[in-house]
Formats: sequence, C-alpha cells, structure tokens
Amino acid sequence: MKQFLLLLHDDIQKMNELSPKEMQEIVNAHMNWANKLAEAGHLISGDGLQEKSVLISGKDCVIKDGTYLESKETIGGYYLLQADDLQTIVELAKECPTHLLGGTTEIRPIMEMEDYG
Repeated sequence: MKQFLLLLHDDIQKMNELSPKEMQEIVNAHMNWANKLAEAGHLISGDGLQEKSVLISGKDCVIKDGTYLESKETIGGYYLLQADDLQTIVELAKECPTHLLGGTTEIRPIMEMEDYG
C-alpha cells in the first residue's frame, strides 16, 4: 500500500472562538474518525500539533518563531494514512472533521524509492 500525509489546515480565528465544549466535540469527532480509519486499515498514525513553531530557513539557518499573527491558517495536525491509491485517500479525507469548521485538508503522497528512479 502507498502512504499519504494528510495535513490539517485549521482557521486560527475559528479555533480560538470555540468554547471548551465545542473544542471537546471536535476532538471527539477526530477520535471517532481516526478509529474508523484504523478499523478499515488506513490509519498509520496521527496527532494534533501545538500552535507554536520554529522555522529554520536558508543556508544560514535563520531561526524564526511562528505561528505568525498575520497567518489565517495553521497546520493543526496530521494523519499518516495508507491506501492503494490517491483517490481512496481523497474520498476518506472528505470526511475529516477539520472540514466542520471550514478547514482544509492537504494530501501529500509519501515518496517511495521507485519515485527517485
């Protein structure tokens, strides 16, 4: 099976406006969806990500703190999934709870050795 990274782009403002109860409902939706993926054999791993980040850029390795206030979206988490093809992952990603708050999912196929040849 091929592997795919599903990046979850969340709207920072909408996430910050959630009540604790609403946040727990989103967490529960992700847990339920992850369980469904695992039962179907698609889930390898997944986690939420902290909002704070560090960026290292260029050959001089300039270090910057993130996430930036002017940014509307942040990568709030990821799932590492497996399936026979991209279309299967696309269909699975349509059910991701990130979309409940208007978020975006980005699918990135993991490179395999034959991709280099």
